[in-house]
Amino acid sequence: MITTNHFLQPALFWDKETFTCKLCPHNCTLAEGQRGICRTRVNHNGTLCTLAWNNPCAINADPIEKKPLFHFMPGTQTLSIATAGCNMRCLNCQNNHISQYSPDEIPSYRLNPTDIINRAIDYNTPSISYTYTEPTVYYEFMLETAKLARSNGIKNIIVSNGYINTPPLKKLCKWIDAANIDLKCFDPVLHQKLTGAKLKPVLNTLKTLKDNGIWLEITHLVVPEYSDDTNTFRLMCDWLVKGGFSGTPLHINRFFPQHKLSHLDPTPIETIKEMCHIAEECGIKYIYPGNI
Repeated sequence: MITTNHFLQPALFWDKETFTCKLCPHNCTLAEGQRGICRTRVNHNGTLCTLAWNNPCAINADPIEKKPLFHFMPGTQTLSIATAGCNMRCLNCQNNHISQYSPDEIPSYRLNPTDIINRAIDYNTPSISYTYTEPTVYYEFMLETAKLARSNGIKNIIVSNGYINTPPLKKLCKWIDAANIDLKCFDPVLHQKLTGAKLKPVLNTLKTLKDNGIWLEITHLVVPEYSDDTNTFRLMCDWLVKGGFSGTPLHINRFFPQHKLSHLDPTPIETIKEMCHIAEECGIKYIYPGNI
């Protein structure tokens, strides 16, 4: 059943003296009634609360390869869930109809973590994917669902932009089994322009996931004028190999016009092929072109 109601829940990871949210690298300091960049966290009567609680706006069973994860439980279905909100402002966002809104601005389902687990059992999906929007912004809801999933033998997957501070990520690593991280652009200036966020925290997330033994795959969307420079891409591949990610599957995906970049052309297929060749030259072992 769809409802427009939402629920306030005390949030984790914030400074009670400054009312600064410590969940993601934006570190938003919020006045009374003010919401963070993510649109899900709010200073409510002197307490940082989350609006993203028991109110997913999307829930579907998907092939796990759509996440994309090609080396983790291949051939299975995964229960995909999301709430509204995101801590990036990607110009090319394909889910902007839910990511660029607050949970109280769009219809949602009334489903608590137990309900999500029951859906996974009913659909016979051996995993749950926190996806579509950015799972960091519904951290508390994800965490409680992940704990319950683990106790029921169900795997947990995050599909994320990687924009999360290290302490909450380390806490989450105790409960997740796999991740696909969007490494959107390797040029810090263009990354900021494309996403509204810094590059370095995303690279730190990759290292933290690796250090904590989380199965990892990386997606790089090749956006014309932003992330299609082959020299910068080679630097990215070199960084990955030197950092111990040569065995991490790399999905090199073709861009199609979306959201605020609808005026651009799709990525030429030849560019995708060239980048696959560069990745192979650099020592990446598992390379998958996508959207072609």
